Amino acid sequence: MGTVDVIIVGAGTAGLGALREVRKRTQSFIIVNDGPWGTICARVGCMPSKALIEATGEFHRRLVFPELGLSGGDGLRVDAGAVLARVRKVRDSFVSETRELTDDLGERAISGRARLRGPREVEVGGRVFEAGSIVLATGSRPTVPDAWSAFADRLLTTDSLFEERALPSRLAVVGLGPLGLEMAQALARLGVQVTGFHAEQTIGGLSAGPVNDTALEILRHELQVHLGHQAQLTAAQLTAARLTAEGAAGEGIRVTAGSASVVVDRVLVAMGRTPNVEGLGLETLGVPLDEKGLPEVDRATLQVAGLPIFLAGDANAEVPLQHEAADDGHIAGLNAVSSSVRRFARRTPLSIVFTDPNLAQVGQRFDSCDSERTVVVGEVRFANQGRARMMSRNAGLLRLCANREDGALVAAELFAPEGEHLAHWLALAIHRRSTVFDLLRAPFYHPTVEEGLRTALVEIAKQLPQPSGGGAFPLLSAPGA
Repeated sequence: MGTVDVIIVGAGTAGLGALREVRKRTQSFIIVNDGPWGTICARVGCMPSKALIEATGEFHRRLVFPELGLSGGDGLRVDAGAVLARVRKVRDSFVSETRELTDDLGERAISGRARLRGPREVEVGGRVFEAGSIVLATGSRPTVPDAWSAFADRLLTTDSLFEERALPSRLAVVGLGPLGLEMAQALARLGVQVTGFHAEQTIGGLSAGPVNDTALEILRHELQVHLGHQAQLTAAQLTAARLTAEGAAGEGIRVTAGSASVVVDRVLVAMGRTPNVEGLGLETLGVPLDEKGLPEVDRATLQVAGLPIFLAGDANAEVPLQHEAADDGHIAGLNAVSSSVRRFARRTPLSIVFTDPNLAQVGQRFDSCDSERTVVVGEVRFANQGRARMMSRNAGLLRLCANREDGALVAAELFAPEGEHLAHWLALAIHRRSTVFDLLRAPFYHPTVEEGLRTALVEIAKQLPQPSGGGAFPLLSAPGA
């Protein structure tokens, strides 16, 4: 039996975050990883998906060339194989960078499946290691219904999509959460006939309301969207004409949801991700497990039930975002090597979906705002916003929510051009507990998309008691001084 200070299970974003903190404080550790080394984000998530979106956005831009006085855009063509090859090349470079964090660890980096034998022991390949504390950061995998296994050869997930050498002509995307929505729009822009299905009435994680409605209205110009029903898959025989034209294998897939039904060549399953905890031995900890097989985790410490066990990243099924997983890793790593467990404040919630326009949520959930009593809401539509019109990207909506009592900004939801940048601006404001009037005192350069944000802030300010003094221009001294 080997004994170390810390065992880290999983070398994804959270595991590597924990590793950074642990190795600053002790060299008595091991990190165990089952499967490819390198983060989910780099291998199959954030990075390859955004590389694909970059190509599709550039190609889609050709449609506004005539409006800008440019010609020749209709001569542009997509080489899907080359697009996907470039995605893999970029992806591989990011994966290699994450691998560098473990390449120098030698025997302290172990490939294999880990299983707990209690709160201080881990078994890997027949070897048992004991530790003062254990960080579990085993990540997640795409969720695919068991009933769909018969169609496995025609199903895609984000774990397999970027390995394709060509694209299908007809694709159903089942699940229009953040990544499903991104891929649905991106592939439609490459010429794939895309039909999206989502069991909920809201997309991309948005609240029900005007921003969701605006996003749907805009996206439906590019792809078919069916909401509110669970999708079902059945086999569908292709027509002879289609077999001749495409050399298809013989069967398509019929996707049915409510009254909607479509036959496609492939299905991209984007129904979320499942924590990789099966066979991990969480039952040996002697604590209650929920229906997902997960113990309760203190989000401020990442600790499990007072044990020397810390569950971080996608494995705890809390907030499946890269920056949150990185924070989880740092918190878990710090607590794993500390003599006492510390509680850490979490960042202002921030979620960005890289559709066009960008979709984002900042701060508290917008549907938790009470516009009649405690808060006020302001908004701006980008159809007539100056800079957006210049760019021919004048579509979308931004809504802000502020406390009625003090004017502090608490939430934002948007589907807007340059939304990824607006969202960071707003996250900083909410983090600093800035009021609407604080923000209006900041400069807004002309002409910028950020001027649209000012429009929404002014709408809120009109509903609030005006501050004393100079309003948008603070006084340097009292009158008569």
